[in-house]
Amino acid sequence: MTDLNVNVHHLTRVEGHGNIVVNSKNGEIIDARLEIVESPRFFEAMLKGRRWQEVQLITSRICGICAVGHTCTSLQSTEMALGISLSEQAHLLRKCIFFAEQLQSHILHTYFLTAPDFVGAPSVIPLATAAPEVVKRALRLKKLANTICETIAGRHVHPIALVPGGFSRYPSVKELKALKETILSYSDDIDETVKLFATFKVPEYYRETEFVSLKNPSEYAFYEGDIYSSDTKKGVKNLDYKTLIKEKMVDHSTSKHCTATRDSYIAGALARFNNNYDQLHPRAKKAAEALKIKPVSYNTFMFSHAQVVETVHCFEEAVAYIDRILEMDYDVNEQPAEPTRMSGRGVGACEVPRGLLIHDYTYENGFIKDANLIIPTGMNLANMDADIRELAPKIIKEPHDKIELLMEMLIRAYDPCISCSCHLLKVEFV
Repeated sequence: MTDLNVNVHHLTRVEGHGNIVVNSKNGEIIDARLEIVESPRFFEAMLKGRRWQEVQLITSRICGICAVGHTCTSLQSTEMALGISLSEQAHLLRKCIFFAEQLQSHILHTYFLTAPDFVGAPSVIPLATAAPEVVKRALRLKKLANTICETIAGRHVHPIALVPGGFSRYPSVKELKALKETILSYSDDIDETVKLFATFKVPEYYRETEFVSLKNPSEYAFYEGDIYSSDTKKGVKNLDYKTLIKEKMVDHSTSKHCTATRDSYIAGALARFNNNYDQLHPRAKKAAEALKIKPVSYNTFMFSHAQVVETVHCFEEAVAYIDRILEMDYDVNEQPAEPTRMSGRGVGACEVPRGLLIHDYTYENGFIKDANLIIPTGMNLANMDADIRELAPKIIKEPHDKIELLMEMLIRAYDPCISCSCHLLKVEFV
C-alpha cells in the first residue's frame, strides 16, 4: 500500500479536541503526532490575586470528573504554603474520598468509553439493549462512587465541604456506618466487572517507556507520596518536582508537553500499577491475575485493565478507611485548622484517575502571587505522540477500518481529558 487516506472526523469518547495526523509516502510513515487544538484555559492566570480561602473553589472547576482531585491537590498546596496542619480524621477522610473519585472515573472510562471498543460497538448506547445488565452494573457502581463523595464532601462535582485545614462539615457516625454497608452491598458488581474485562482481547503492543507516579512506603499512593520515576528508582519531594518533571511547548499542541528522564513518560493507572503493585490490596492482586496484567506492563492498551485492578483496590480500601475513622475518637464538630503564616510556597501532588496532578502556589499576604498547574493529560501527551509513531508503521498495511479503530483505541486508552468538555478527535492520514 503506497497511498493511504483515512479520516475519522467524529471519534467520540474522549474529552476535548485533538487531531491525530499520520503522513505516509510510498507506504513509509514520515510524520505521526497528536495535535491538541483546544484554546488555553488560563486557570493559572485566574488564580493570581485570589485569597487563600477561595482557591480550591476555583480549581475544582477545572474538571467535573476530577473535581475532588483538583480540590484536594489545591488544598495541599495552600496548606503547605501557609503552614496549615490537618487533623488525623480530616486526613483519613480526604484519602477515603480519593478512593471514591478513582472508582467513579474508572467505571466511567472502562465501561462507557473503552468497553464498546472491545465488543465492536460504536458506543455504550447499543450495549444498553444488547447487554442491559452490564450497563446497569456500570450505572450502579458510578452511583455508589458519587454517594461516597456526597456523604463525605457534600457533593462530588465541585465539593463544598473540603476547605483549607479540614472540612466545613463532617459526616455523622450514623452516615459513615450506613455508607460502609452500602459499599459492601456492591461487592458482587466488583467481581462481575473483573470477570467482564477478563473476557476482552487486548491488542498486542509493546513500547518501553518511563512511568511516573506518587510512591509511598506505607500504601498504594493516591493522596500523598514522593514523585517517583521507574527509570531512576527514586522519588523527589513535592517542592522539588521541577528537578524531575520538565514542561515545554511544542508546535503542534496548545497544551504543554512534559518530560522526565527521557523524552516521554506515562502517568496514570498503568504507571501506578507498575510502580506500586506490591502495595495493592490482595483482592486487587487476584483481579490483576484474572486480567492477565503483570508489572511491568509496557502495553498501553492495558490501561483499562489497570483501572479495573485499581477499582477493586479502591473498593476495599474505602471500607477499610471508614473502619479506621469509626474506631478513632471521631469529632463531628471539629473546626478547620487556621494558617500559621500568610506567605510562602506550597506544592500539592496527588494521583487523580488520569495520573499525577501538581498544583504549585506562591502566596504573599494571603493572596496568590504565582501559580503553576500540571495536568495528567499534559504529562501523557508526549508519550501519546511516541505511541502513535510506534504503532503507525506496524498497522499501515491493515484495512482502513482496523487502522482507525486501533488508533482511536490507543488514544482512548489514556482516558485523555483534553478539556472539560467531550467533543471529538480527528484522525487524518495523508
